[in-house]
Amino acid sequence: MDYRGSVRPFVHFNAKHDAEILHKSMKGIGTDEDAILMVLSARSNDQRQQIKAAYKKAYGKDLVSALKSELGGLFENLIVALMTPPVLYDATLLHKAVKGAGTDDQVLIEILASRTGDQIKDISKVYKKEFGGKLEKDISSDTGGSYGRLLVILLQGSREEGVEEDKIENDAKDLYAAGEGKFGTDEEKFITILGNRSSEHLQKVFDAYKKISGSDIEDSIKGETTGNLEDLLLAVVKCVRNVPGFFAESLYNSMRRAGTDDDTLMRIMVTRSEVDMLDIRANFKKMYGQSLYTTIQEDTAGDYQKALLYLCGGKD
Repeated sequence: MDYRGSVRPFVHFNAKHDAEILHKSMKGIGTDEDAILMVLSARSNDQRQQIKAAYKKAYGKDLVSALKSELGGLFENLIVALMTPPVLYDATLLHKAVKGAGTDDQVLIEILASRTGDQIKDISKVYKKEFGGKLEKDISSDTGGSYGRLLVILLQGSREEGVEEDKIENDAKDLYAAGEGKFGTDEEKFITILGNRSSEHLQKVFDAYKKISGSDIEDSIKGETTGNLEDLLLAVVKCVRNVPGFFAESLYNSMRRAGTDDDTLMRIMVTRSEVDMLDIRANFKKMYGQSLYTTIQEDTAGDYQKALLYLCGGKD
């Protein structure tokens, strides 16, 4: 597999040296934001953890606390996110999503629809260790109905493997019968099939579905469901079809409206920078006819903007 992230491990990496640069950038009057930016956005997350350890060893202080006391606003939030190990970052986002006033369904949907089964299992472990509760219990008590049940299915992180040729036609017929083919919707069928089958299998089911019903599964979901369940089913379908395309669309929606949804913009740029940012950029260009880089440039400002552009990695 060729590497599809925009942020790569820095080749001539020296954690002690980087810790020193960061220490100097925060010493005395004023902060050298550029130095902080240059170091942290050009290192992999694993290297950032090594810098954090080297910093503590050399200066007896926690690097993240030091950065927080020097920085502010969106730039601070972004730098803190970059300093957080990926699984812990996801677990923290989910914890905030269920623990605050109300539920941040967008975060639940994005993470549970897009992460691999192994990632979800790791997130659940770290969640328990870090926050003392069970992620499944916290999500169940915060959500309800078919929406809550599908989240719990996704939380198991145990999609089936491979394609079962003999099931494709049946699954497609079941989905059709559960939705367009009847009055009212049998949501259970949707959540069982979309929550458990492998991506490769579901892609074939969607093709078969189109032959049977004449329309895309997305259109049927929009016609048959509403609210959070609709959003979650659509996210699952989009991620089955094309994960980078799902994120390109989310990024576009986070910027191209009155006011920028910085939480979403930051979350995706941080979590995908070492995964598939190059593919997200290619999808973004194809879908919207402009480069992600330019869009970020037009929608953000200051050091926050500079750091996001580093994570983006280039113009298309």
